[in-house]
Amino acid sequence: MAFPQTPSHSLPGAFLHTPAVASRYSAQQDPVRRRLFQPGSNPNAQAAGTFSRNQGLGLNAPTQAGEEQAARGLQNQNIPPMPPMPPLPPLAKASFYINNALSKDGEYPQLDSYCRQISSDYDLTRDDSPWAPFQKTNMYPIPQNVLEQYNRAEVSTMMGLFAELNHAWVTIDNCLYLWDYTHPNPELIGYEDSTTSITAVKLVAPKPGVFNKVITHILAVATNSEIFLLGVAAKTAPSGAKTIELYGTKMSINVRGDQARVIAGSADGRIFFAGVLDDDVYELKYQQEEKWFSNRTEKLHHYHRPWIASVPKPSQILWGRTAEEHVIDIVIDDSRNLLYSLTNTSTVRTYHMEAPNRLDKVIEKTKEHFLRDIAHVLSVTSPLLNERIKIESISPISAAEDSKLHLMALTDTGCRLFMSATSTASYMLNSSTQAPQSMQLQAIKFPPSEQQRPRMSRFGGSTEYPDIQSRSLERSRRGIRFAPGYFLDFVTRPDQHNVDLLFVSAPDSGRIHNGRQTGSLRYYEHANWIEIGSKAEDIGLVTKPFAATNQPQGFGNELAVQFDDPNGSEFAILTNTGIHLVRRRRLVDIFASVIRAAAGDEGVKAEVSKFRSAYGHAETITAALAVACRQGDNGRPGLGRGAIDQATQDRAKQVYINFGGHPRMPEQDGQPTTVEMVQPSTRHSALALYLSRLIRKLWRSKVIQVGTDAGGALSITSVVPTGKLKDAQGSVEGLRSFLDANRAFIQGLSGPADLQRAGSKQEELGFQGEHQAMRALETLMTGITEGISFVTTLFEERVTDIFTRLDETSRQQLRDLTYEQLFSQDSGKELAKVLVKAIVNRNIENGSNVETVADALRRKCGSFCSPDDVVIFKAQEQLKRASEPSLNPNTSRTLLHESLRLFQKVAKSLTQVNLESAIDQYISLRYYAGAIQLCLVVAGEKDRGNAALTWVNDGKPAGDPRAKLFDERKICYSLIHRVLQDLDAASSREPEMIDGKPTLIATKRAEAYDVVSTSSDEVFHFDLYEWYLQQGWTDRLLHIESPYVTTFLRRLGAKDPDHADLLCRFYTMRKQYFLAAKVQADLAESEFPISIKERLTLLSKAKTNASVTTTGVSRQEQQLLNHQVTELLEVAHIQDDLLERLKVDARLDEQRRQEIVEILDGKIQSISDLYNGFADQAGYHDLCLLIYHVADFRNATTITQTWSNLIEQVHDQVAAKWEAYNAERKHGEHLDPPAYPYEELVGRIQEICHRSSNDSFIFPVPTLLPEICKYSYQQAQDGRSNADVNWPVIVFLNLGVSYDLVLRVLEQMYEAQEVPFRGAGRVRIIEWIVCVTSQWVRELNRSGRPEARLEAWVGDLILECENWLSTNSQINNPGGADIRDITRAVKEIRRAVDGLVVSPVLNRSMGFY
Repeated sequence: MAFPQTPSHSLPGAFLHTPAVASRYSAQQDPVRRRLFQPGSNPNAQAAGTFSRNQGLGLNAPTQAGEEQAARGLQNQNIPPMPPMPPLPPLAKASFYINNALSKDGEYPQLDSYCRQISSDYDLTRDDSPWAPFQKTNMYPIPQNVLEQYNRAEVSTMMGLFAELNHAWVTIDNCLYLWDYTHPNPELIGYEDSTTSITAVKLVAPKPGVFNKVITHILAVATNSEIFLLGVAAKTAPSGAKTIELYGTKMSINVRGDQARVIAGSADGRIFFAGVLDDDVYELKYQQEEKWFSNRTEKLHHYHRPWIASVPKPSQILWGRTAEEHVIDIVIDDSRNLLYSLTNTSTVRTYHMEAPNRLDKVIEKTKEHFLRDIAHVLSVTSPLLNERIKIESISPISAAEDSKLHLMALTDTGCRLFMSATSTASYMLNSSTQAPQSMQLQAIKFPPSEQQRPRMSRFGGSTEYPDIQSRSLERSRRGIRFAPGYFLDFVTRPDQHNVDLLFVSAPDSGRIHNGRQTGSLRYYEHANWIEIGSKAEDIGLVTKPFAATNQPQGFGNELAVQFDDPNGSEFAILTNTGIHLVRRRRLVDIFASVIRAAAGDEGVKAEVSKFRSAYGHAETITAALAVACRQGDNGRPGLGRGAIDQATQDRAKQVYINFGGHPRMPEQDGQPTTVEMVQPSTRHSALALYLSRLIRKLWRSKVIQVGTDAGGALSITSVVPTGKLKDAQGSVEGLRSFLDANRAFIQGLSGPADLQRAGSKQEELGFQGEHQAMRALETLMTGITEGISFVTTLFEERVTDIFTRLDETSRQQLRDLTYEQLFSQDSGKELAKVLVKAIVNRNIENGSNVETVADALRRKCGSFCSPDDVVIFKAQEQLKRASEPSLNPNTSRTLLHESLRLFQKVAKSLTQVNLESAIDQYISLRYYAGAIQLCLVVAGEKDRGNAALTWVNDGKPAGDPRAKLFDERKICYSLIHRVLQDLDAASSREPEMIDGKPTLIATKRAEAYDVVSTSSDEVFHFDLYEWYLQQGWTDRLLHIESPYVTTFLRRLGAKDPDHADLLCRFYTMRKQYFLAAKVQADLAESEFPISIKERLTLLSKAKTNASVTTTGVSRQEQQLLNHQVTELLEVAHIQDDLLERLKVDARLDEQRRQEIVEILDGKIQSISDLYNGFADQAGYHDLCLLIYHVADFRNATTITQTWSNLIEQVHDQVAAKWEAYNAERKHGEHLDPPAYPYEELVGRIQEICHRSSNDSFIFPVPTLLPEICKYSYQQAQDGRSNADVNWPVIVFLNLGVSYDLVLRVLEQMYEAQEVPFRGAGRVRIIEWIVCVTSQWVRELNRSGRPEARLEAWVGDLILECENWLSTNSQINNPGGADIRDITRAVKEIRRAVDGLVVSPVLNRSMGFY
């Protein structure tokens, strides 16, 4: 058994063999281990655990020991798990995945983050290896006619490339010839008008505004005597071939005496050149026409010092005088406005370009400066970097590629020196356009090692020490760097000095990006050698310069753009035998080659393992998916673009299916797991990543660009070329086809089959989450293909005409529309439907049939033009025909009915814009009933489950999702309000009847309101009634006969007292008095801010309504309600009395009085609170007695004591008033006297008796009468106070107390002889007895009934009184009648009583009377 090698440099305490948590879905370590160890503290151990989990997921992991060891040396290669997503619709979820994938691609590190210090990391392969990063795709020989001219040369010849134009050139003495090297039999384009030999040729950009627009480039040609300019008009034929034409410009400058050998041009059209006699840089200035102080062309010498020739240079002092220094290369960095020159002495000068014609030298870095920087960077001496080195070439690094690195210099030993230039101003101002002041060495890239390392070592980790001794590139004579780091170096063969070998390398973007995620960021490169068979003359970039983004972050991510152009970056290399094309191979091309060349399934597994180790799991599966979708192998001999053999495609498909992993569930620490928490598998991540790269150019791009053409007319063009759109659409369609064809085998797409394999609830949730994630991406792919079809259709339909048909809001939305919105957002799809409608309307106006146009749109982009949309278009067509003035009313009405039927058929799909448009047209045609009916149907379709009604019935809780459905329905109801307003306005302008017949508008009004009244939409009725109230139409609401009105008013009444009063009016109008009384009683008891007097009014009305007989209400119910209202009314009266008294009670301070008012002038309080909190504490004894009555309180002692307190209180209060009155009279004031105490007391007694309904418990005559009598006698409330001495008994008799009861009470008082009714005091009782008896006798005599008689005890009482008076005739009766008058009255009463008393004897003998 083979054991893997022990990982080196393990951290102490990291026990690799400790059992891990055996969880199939664990994406993290267990909680205890997570606390003990920081994540990533031991990369080897963590990677081992990760790979083990992948095996547990069913991944076909490597089995060989070496492969396993390589896997353990890596951390988790998956894309970092995304946080749990909230529930989202499929398109929004897919959009999230795409944006996340694009963000990951955009996080590719910038160059200086990994190009640091020294490095020699290469993965060097043979040019025929499947892993080779570059391949030679074609070789175009030099045409025979060019060779014939070449052989006739007498003085000099030169060759070069215009690679961007697919043309090569050759100079033969004074003649210049150009040809299309891609053409099998090209035509030579010659210029033979020069009189001297040509020394340099350069293709540069023209200055704006100087030449005609047909001129696309300028050809700067230097001879021994002059430099002249030729205009180049380049055109691209439909076949892709490029043609050029040369035009004379008559622009030239004289350079006699200094041959120009190097020419360079900036992007803004400036032309610089250098000669062989000095190291200065000159400029050829040209303009459209001559001016006063300048010619059309001038030679500018920006940096000229005459004394420089007399001062020896430092190199001449050290090494002696050498040949004259001159410039051998000029390169320009337009992004920073910098120009670099390289001289034959390895001196690099930096110039800062300022518009319009300024050039300032800012830095000069000699070879000695380079060596000094190298000594600081290298801790040991390298034979490759010493005083004998020579800098062969320089290449600029743009600001878009890196913000710090500026320049790459290549030495003749093959070392690349990366330089950074800085300035204080640039740091302070953060501007890349500031002129730098110094240049330092940032990093050194040494040649690849001459000793090959095994592939596993290269992918498993990097060497600790770079190889600084390798001489593999020692004879480098020219090298050039293209973004994002493509390096092409021509190395002279040691055995053939006229033959070059081409060394090509490129950043291994996949490994660099993966290294950023794993924390091992290094400058990885892969490279290979290419035989070109002769000496290279020139090199050029055929394709557009590489740029994944326009900023350093993400600029060099080749993986992100590998599907933008299947051909990738291509370079043309000119030799004396022909032009060789070298292509940079994409990762997908390499993957396809690798798995094709693998031997059997085990070989494929091994190669996949290597890919995973180098590029990560997700990137590997993404490459497999791309190959399975027929990407890759571009440039392979014998295959066309996108072609791939079936065996390779099948292998890639198996890798995608079998190596894609499984979904995972994060640790929740006991929290319940949901589908949204599922982290999809790597297979899903690869699908999202591949899809995002297919559409990356479209996703965030706008759809249209609005401008003007040459004539000033409106011009609308596609931001993304139509060809690019179709390419992306084809790629997405290929991806969809692959998924459809393999649905049964791909986890997440097979549906129920996945759930059957689930072994637990966790796995089932994982499969559900995976399925939802995959389905979301499939839905998005459908939207992408249809969206692109829609855009192409839009431009086929003359988009300018459609644009002018839109309203201003839609126009602005179309200007701002991006493909992301069009593909995945509702706003984009709604705008697309508006555009579809505009397209259909345009075609209808042009005479096309609506069905034909709509069907064509539906076939191309079904989601933007569904079958429902077709029906809508038909309905709109019917509506438009109905509005034609030439139609008769019957035909128009038929068309209106048909349009309504069609609209109702697709009510669910009607947009708000379509609905409002239809309603507006219905109103204009006075089709009110149809407009209302359509709104009701659409409202019902928006909420088919009637959730809005349940929300209303639940009291409209805040934050409830059902509120959104209600709002959607309310929009439709608002349109009905508009219809009714227009209908009412139209009705008010015309009569309802003419000649006894209803007018047309009256009929339409009746039809419309019939639709309203017969609607079963309860929510609509509620909204309509609320609108009536907002309009102040309460009378209209009260006259509506609908069961919904009662429910509506009842609900509103529970919230608003005014609406409750409206409900009472509604009931009383329909003679439902019992219900009105209940509403009023409930309102009186409610929490509404109603004053106590208003509550009294409500209760009084409720008592009145409750007393009226109502049909359908039982008498028992009516009496019960009446009783409840009466009791509540009594309490309310007491509370009102308390309020009024406490308002003026002088014992209260203002704050406390205000608090009491707030309590009592509102909700009716409980009787206990009124007694304990107010009445008893305030000493309002009369109100306490009333509270006893309401509370049915029967404690006689307490009641008697309260009466005593009341009598005493009333007397004291009246006495105080008299004292104040008398005091004021003394001061001469004339005021009305106050009432006497007995008068005040009589009033209180009468009030209490009436309000307590003669309650015998509250008004206890046997105990109260003696108290009153005692008060009257003791307090001289008799004749001494000008009062009727008999007022105590008269009060009771007037209150309805029987003569019998009053007389019996007086009899008890007489016989008891209690103080003060002893002795002479008995006279007063006899006087009261006489008063009561006399009134009783008169009452009996007045009635005249034969049966009116008195009982014998009355006669006995009168006789006893007479006897007592006869024996006490001398007693005084102060305040009463004279004793003699009393005696005489007693005798008279006795005689009257004797006539009315029943004789017991006669009664017994006769048996009657």
